[in-house]
Amino acid sequence: MYSFEPNEEQKMLIETVGKYAINDLRPAARDAEEEKSLPPKLIAKGWELGVLQASIPEAYGGFGERSAVTGVLAGEELAYGNLAGAIAIGAPSLFAMPILLCGTEEQKQEYLPKIIEGNWMPYTAALVEFAYDFDPLALKTTAVLQGSDYVINGEKAYVIYAKEAEATVVYAALDGVTQGFIVRKGTAGLIIGEEREKLLGLNALPMYRVKFENVKVPVSNRIGGDSGLVFERVLASMRVANAAAAVGVAKAAFEYSLDYAKEREAFGVKIAQKQAIAFMLAEMRTEIEAIQLLNWQAAWKLDMGKEDGFIDAYLASTGAADMAMMVTDRAVQILGGHGYIREHPVEMWMREGRGFAMFTGFTMV
Repeated sequence: MYSFEPNEEQKMLIETVGKYAINDLRPAARDAEEEKSLPPKLIAKGWELGVLQASIPEAYGGFGERSAVTGVLAGEELAYGNLAGAIAIGAPSLFAMPILLCGTEEQKQEYLPKIIEGNWMPYTAALVEFAYDFDPLALKTTAVLQGSDYVINGEKAYVIYAKEAEATVVYAALDGVTQGFIVRKGTAGLIIGEEREKLLGLNALPMYRVKFENVKVPVSNRIGGDSGLVFERVLASMRVANAAAAVGVAKAAFEYSLDYAKEREAFGVKIAQKQAIAFMLAEMRTEIEAIQLLNWQAAWKLDMGKEDGFIDAYLASTGAADMAMMVTDRAVQILGGHGYIREHPVEMWMREGRGFAMFTGFTMV
């Protein structure tokens, strides 16, 4: 029998990250959304918590071993504070984790210590394509081997910190199979859009369209070398991270609306005592806990190397997208007219909740 009772190290991490999420991320969330920028000191403080560092072995500059379960627990707490802040702090993971999971020893030695041992630096990954039928396993961005280089052509959307990133993991189809390639800042043919993406939510995060016009990268920059990477493993890690973030946002919206319902009176009684409200709150909590448990199970299976962990990760991610939308929408409903004004954060959480169907590739554990 396996247990989802966190061990002592995980409990300490959850407590530390939770305090930062409530005391630092949550108070800064609204201003960051309105001003379209996260304070660098806020990101730096979150980086110093060592969530990614704890997943990297000492040989590569970290101080732990990779655990999807630990990453999921930390991701929930960070997103509970603020989703944009959680994604920003974890952006280097988008670059580091594929290398840790599937990279060659030379790639691990070259890149991981640079990321882990210093201050927060913008590293990122480019997966999502602006297409109605986007499928991470059937990318339109292509890579072709020409001599000693791979030549990449295509376009990506919603690339976080694209302008500032020191390097980017670009996912492209190589002979029809999704593979990852390390593209350094300033590489010829790498064209980053001038304007930021304009989205319903996550306005504090700088995201850009990125074009690749005959971008040449040496064969040594293919993650995993000649063998390449097992993208399903990387994608599963992205999916459990996405589900964890959805749980965090949904929990924030649920707890806020629950507290409001306990205080707000209508016709002489607290609205939490109204059957319609009570039933909504009960269903919200049920759905949150169901997805949370499924995602913990998926993360545990990934840690154990169980192949059906890929399936559970997919189910958790797709289920989390529906759950987050339902919970955040109902949080707005419970607040009534107050739910629609910016004095309360539920409208921001609803806008974020709507996006989880497309957020795969924004986070990774």
